[in-house]
Amino acid sequence: MPDHCIYGTAKRALDLMVSLPALILLCPAFLATAILVRLKLGSPIFFRQERAGQNGKPFTIYKFRTMTDAKGPGGNLLPDEARLTPIGSFLRRSSLDELPQLVNVALGQMSLVGPRPLYRKYIPRYSEHHKMRLLVPPGITGWAQVNGRNAVDWEKRLDLDVHYVNHRSLALDLWILCLTFRKVLAREGISAQNHATMEEFMGSGPTAG
Repeated sequence: MPDHCIYGTAKRALDLMVSLPALILLCPAFLATAILVRLKLGSPIFFRQERAGQNGKPFTIYKFRTMTDAKGPGGNLLPDEARLTPIGSFLRRSSLDELPQLVNVALGQMSLVGPRPLYRKYIPRYSEHHKMRLLVPPGITGWAQVNGRNAVDWEKRLDLDVHYVNHRSLALDLWILCLTFRKVLAREGISAQNHATMEEFMGSGPTAG
């Protein structure tokens, strides 16, 4: 069996070995967070959104809700900064909002490690170089997340994703998971500069491979 097949099998085994026990062991944290979101933000508890998976295939990502649905006079949603609540900010800083993505991992839609799943509308905006990020399953964490997360600009972030695709291995995945725990504890790179969330990706120019 080719090496990439061996790696893919081992990676999927790691995903199941971690996600399934975690879903059981973290039930108290899931329940507490769900109650907190329900009390502070109301319904729905979960944020659901279509994202691009491996090869651009659409899937629904799950997170705990962190923002309100507050709208301006014209009926449009207010900017993220205005809708992000203190409890939502806490959930993001602690990464508790990401816990439901363990369900995506268990279902095989995501992996523990890989490029973060982005909007499908971004796909035509990628350079050919950056489209390589779609060759692997998206992840809860990834090389870009442990090297700046949302604090780096889009070009750097996508370049880091492609670097991961070109150098992926089980050893690198385990190293990224270890670095992720440190990043979560340090609460680094949660937001882009001057933005509550990552600003919209409008496109990238040609990038050398």
